[in-house]
This record gives sequence, structure tokens and C-alpha cells, in this order.
Amino acid sequence: MDFFELLKESLPMLTQGLVLTLQLAFISLAFAMVIGIVASLMGMSKNPVLRAINRVFVAIIRGTPLLVQGFFIYFGITGLLGIRISAFAAGTIALSLNAGGYLSEIFRGGIQAVDPGQREAARSLGLSARQTTWRIIIPQAIRICIPSVVNQWCITIKDTSIISVIGLAELTKMGQTIIARTYRSFEVWIMVGIMYFIVIWLLTLLARFVEKKVSLDD
Repeated sequence: MDFFELLKESLPMLTQGLVLTLQLAFISLAFAMVIGIVASLMGMSKNPVLRAINRVFVAIIRGTPLLVQGFFIYFGITGLLGIRISAFAAGTIALSLNAGGYLSEIFRGGIQAVDPGQREAARSLGLSARQTTWRIIIPQAIRICIPSVVNQWCITIKDTSIISVIGLAELTKMGQTIIARTYRSFEVWIMVGIMYFIVIWLLTLLARFVEKKVSLDD
């Protein structure tokens, strides 16, 4: 069959894999944003225990490959506890923790970049430390971090391909399945690469729009 026949035959499976990839990525990123913000605040806390927990968490995430983290969650923890979780759940946990570890350092840098006078001004207006952090500091820090956060989002979307090793039928896994049946690896990987490229390109355009919008609002 020629390329277009292969494309027509493969597109339904690849589209199914792409949908699962996007679901996995965006659910993981939602959790990762929360983990990142909380972990960054723990890292700047006056409580030494919270700071220690943050340092250990970030060191483990940055010091081990995502592949190992996925295997540890899907096979290690489940085997130790004698429980079974789906590949999707294991992939979501692994990606959330992995991205959360990197986002925590991004947010920490963003929070530290906020003018200290903002905190002093908020406290002088009668806001509590918690209100100052969540209403004044965090929103400004997120604006500062937008480019780095979007970069991490792109990395996480591409990292979903690694989760295919635990059997999750996302885009890369679907590509492997099609290749095993058709032996047309060159053409199939072109299709898969184009799909990833389009998603990342659209996300980048959205990020630029948001960044311009925020700049105009300032």
C-alpha cells in the first residue's frame, strides 16, 4: 500500500492514541501544578521539616529517570502493597510527581522574583501571611513563570511517550502496534512525530497569546 492508504488505515488508531495522550498529559499537568505550588511553598517554609521534605522530593525526582519512576509506581509499589492499579493511573501519578518536582523549582524561582515590597505592602493593608501569599504573591509568580511553565508542559506531553512501556496505549504505543502489523516504521513514525509537533505547536501559540494578554493587562 502507498503512504496515503497507510495513513487512512492508521489514522483511527493514532487518533485514539493521541486522545489518550492528551488526557494523560492534561490530567497529570493539573495535578502537577498543585504539587509544584505546594512543594515550592514547603521549600521556602520556615519549618525545617517541610523544607527537608521538599529537598528530598525534588532530589529524587531530578535524580531518577521518569522511566524508573513509572516502573516503580506501576510494578514496585503495587507489588509491595499487593494492589493493582491501571496503567493510566500509574502513568498519571508518575507524570504528576515528575512534572511537579520540576515545577516546584520553577515556582520557587518565580516567587523569589516577586518584589519583596509587594508582601510588605499587602501586610500593611491588613492581609494575613496566607492571604498575602495566595492573593498577591502566587498570581504574580505565575505570571513570571509562564514561559518556563509552558516549557515544562511541552516536556510532559512528550514524556507521555515514555509511559508506553507500562502498556498504556497512548500515541507512541499505537505507533508501535501499527509498525508491528505493517512493518512501515519510517512512515508511521513520521505520522506520530507530526501529531506530537502539531500539539506542541498549538500549545506554544496558546502560551504566547496568554503571555501577551498578561503583558497587556499589566
